Amino acid sequence: MDYLLKQENTDLIIEQEKTRIKKEIIGQYISLRKERKLSQEDIAGTTGIARSNIARIESGKNVPTIEVLTKLAFALNMDLEIKFVEKQQEL
Repeated sequence: MDYLLKQENTDLIIEQEKTRIKKEIIGQYISLRKERKLSQEDIAGTTGIARSNIARIESGKNVPTIEVLTKLAFALNMDLEIKFVEKQQEL
């Protein structure tokens, strides 16, 4: 479902931004997991999250909560940081 936010007569489609963020963070997680030579089974064992759920997250079928992202970060020996950043100028 798309949610529209009106700002200065410009329609911003929030759903697209959510999709971009989800792909970015899951892509980063997968890259780090592979870089560290960890399997989905390794991550499952460390986090207590079922391997099937790890696979669903990695495939984009499940959207992880902040709690799950925190567990994934822990399994990668990383901190999870979520922050607001200035919008880049559109070209």
